[in-house]
Amino acid sequence: MNSNPKQLDIRYAINTGSPRFFDKLRLFVRQRGLAYSTEKTYCLWIRRFILFNRYGSEAAFRTQDIGSFLSHLSNNRHCSPNTQRTALNALVFLFREYFGVAVNDLAFVYAREKPRVPVVLSRDEASHIIDRLSATPQLCTQLMYGSGLRVGEVLHLRVKDIDFANSGLYVMEAKGGKSRRTLLPESLIPSLKQQIGFVERQLASDTYTGKAGVYLPNALATKWPNAQYELRWQYLFPSGQFSIDPRSGVERRHHISADLVRRAIKQVVGEVGIQKRVSCHTFRHSFATELLRQGTDIRTIQELLGHQSIETTQIYTHVVGLHQRGITSPVDL
Repeated sequence: MNSNPKQLDIRYAINTGSPRFFDKLRLFVRQRGLAYSTEKTYCLWIRRFILFNRYGSEAAFRTQDIGSFLSHLSNNRHCSPNTQRTALNALVFLFREYFGVAVNDLAFVYAREKPRVPVVLSRDEASHIIDRLSATPQLCTQLMYGSGLRVGEVLHLRVKDIDFANSGLYVMEAKGGKSRRTLLPESLIPSLKQQIGFVERQLASDTYTGKAGVYLPNALATKWPNAQYELRWQYLFPSGQFSIDPRSGVERRHHISADLVRRAIKQVVGEVGIQKRVSCHTFRHSFATELLRQGTDIRTIQELLGHQSIETTQIYTHVVGLHQRGITSPVDL
């Protein structure tokens, strides 16, 4: 057992009376109910904006400087349109929401849009990779490919989210704080039951050592103080070591890191010789494309993936092979 547990990268408590700029900004972000990932991203870009303009105080902030910073990202840093858009959102939030200053008529060089279709795997390629994986990374990847989950959604799954009786899987801690129901692959049921059995044994062991308990979202720990010790609330993929929760200072078990899954996939892809650029998200793309090949309605795919806009889901119509639309190359005639 690690005698020096690491600290989790999660929201930490901030003194409401702190005079520090970023403490006040973080508290403001939390009052708006934004996700912790958004809080970190906004603070990152606002910090870079401050360093770029060499501000010495809050009084020095000017909306006119937003354009020059965004142009710098495009011309000198060669950032992608998405990166530039994220920086813009952070700075608009800073001035419009935090400072209460209107942000109008920004002039800057836009990063060039480079339309790209997502990389997807064939069924044989996906199976080849999954078969070479083992243990936890294998089951995580099977859920990404079989249920269309993001890697973060897989790691945040709890025992209660697996509905064996109705063949469903609930994603309760999805992107943007939304929740949805998606497919539960029947072939994964034995492995998932085995994983839940492992979690149950680990919970019993942690209870014996006095380190049982799991983080509960949305102040549920206050509403149901004993729920953190119940099997149904435990993470489906708990970490192999304990970590310090900076919100409470409590040492307890969190879920595994996404890097564990990413590294395993990267290693296997190199071993099997697949030349495509494969990431965890590739399996989610492949899930959507496979459903489209089967003739699944695009609206249903949108619902299963949790996309807010149908336009986001429609990108997969560009991925399905042309021969599957009845088009044949003249050379093959």
